[in-house]
Amino acid sequence: MSIVLACRFDAAEWAAWGPALTEALPGETLVRAQATDEPDPLDHDPAEVEVAIVANPRAGALQRYPRLRLVQSLWAGVDRLLADPTVPADLPILRMVDPAMNAAMAETALWAVLMLHRGFERYARQQRDGQWQQHPQRRADEVRIGVLGQGQMGGEVTRRLRAQGYRVTGWRRGEPLDAVLADSEVLINLLPLTAETRGLLDAALLSRLPRGAALVNLARGAHVVDGDLLDALDRGHLRHAVLDVFHQEPLPAGHRYWTHPSVTVLPHVAAQTDARSAARVVSENLRAWRRGEPLAHLVDRRSGY
Repeated sequence: MSIVLACRFDAAEWAAWGPALTEALPGETLVRAQATDEPDPLDHDPAEVEVAIVANPRAGALQRYPRLRLVQSLWAGVDRLLADPTVPADLPILRMVDPAMNAAMAETALWAVLMLHRGFERYARQQRDGQWQQHPQRRADEVRIGVLGQGQMGGEVTRRLRAQGYRVTGWRRGEPLDAVLADSEVLINLLPLTAETRGLLDAALLSRLPRGAALVNLARGAHVVDGDLLDALDRGHLRHAVLDVFHQEPLPAGHRYWTHPSVTVLPHVAAQTDARSAARVVSENLRAWRRGEPLAHLVDRRSGY
């Protein structure tokens, strides 16, 4: 049996992932598919591949493997895989839940909340303008936070913020949302991207946040309706947005987010998968699969994650 690595990694990424996966999967036959979007010549027998370890593979990349029985994603999000019509509906897909990535996401969320709570983005603007002005300082327990999504990452973010004294309300899909929005000075989005959540952060939702609230989107760019968010910022209904993910990445030159005074842009770095700990997750799942044991974080096609 061979394991194919269908990962669009650049040289630097492969320098981290290659050794980590090789060490975590001793004795396995690992073959690497082309990293580009172009169809690649095969240097291995596709009929021998039963497991694919993937990271945003190009659409159709897996259909060449007729005996494929398991797909392990190295990313937490699997929306692109599920949107690929060539991936069989009965093919098991495992999403990545990396403890190190959960911790990193909580660190980014805490940084964003601290910045917004203490107004450090406002002090940064004052520095650029050569302006010395102090503003009132609030306590953490006076700041109300809403966290959309209470899965692995959302739950860790909620716990970390509460440990710092913030008043945090976590929200799961299916629960009433209006009260959470009305009470959120900072709204953090950590929902999976599904048909139900695509475009969720639109004018209607943003208008239900208190005037002067802030948005932190660390999930997927397609959750946000860009024009609606920019309008809410321009009107002053929202005071700031911290954005790590976008409809198109890299964020195109000339996009208003780059220069908007009330937007902080991150280049999709809120929580990167840690190759060392993620490789151990892959190894544990592969051993469980071979023993016929339950698999960790099996994707539910109906829910989309």
